Amino acid sequence: MPAQVPCLWFDGQAEAAAEHYVSIFPNSVVTNVQRAPADTPSGPAGYVMVVEFTLDGQRYTGLNGGPQFTFSEAVSFQIMCADQAEADHYWDRLSEGGEEGPCGWLKDRFGLSWQVVPEEATALMSDPDPGRARRATEAMLQMTRLDVAAMRAAADGA
Repeated sequence: MPAQVPCLWFDGQAEAAAEHYVSIFPNSVVTNVQRAPADTPSGPAGYVMVVEFTLDGQRYTGLNGGPQFTFSEAVSFQIMCADQAEADHYWDRLSEGGEEGPCGWLKDRFGLSWQVVPEEATALMSDPDPGRARRATEAMLQMTRLDVAAMRAAADGA
């Protein structure tokens, strides 16, 4: 299957967003910045048109397309975290200047939606014991940042 590269539409912030994201995710780099040549309708000479970057092996393109389109929660990126410490790292960094939402969702400072999910949270909500799964899910529905210890305690009936 051909590579799938998400293209993110920004209003002049593609380079700043790419630099922000590569500072958060390990093994990440901005690979190319395409600037407008002189005498082009896309902006003044030197204006950043496209930024290509890789976040821990996943390629992305940032396009400075203008104000016509904005991000919404209809599309989000899930970060499946090994543990609470990893989830806290991503939550703290991505929510800087952004907006915390319910159930592990947040919008970063550029308006892009992320879901920060400790893997144990998913396991608790799909526990084979329906009572444990229900209690863990009910606890999660009351949270902004997911808290695995609190979800585990709820699942255990504590």
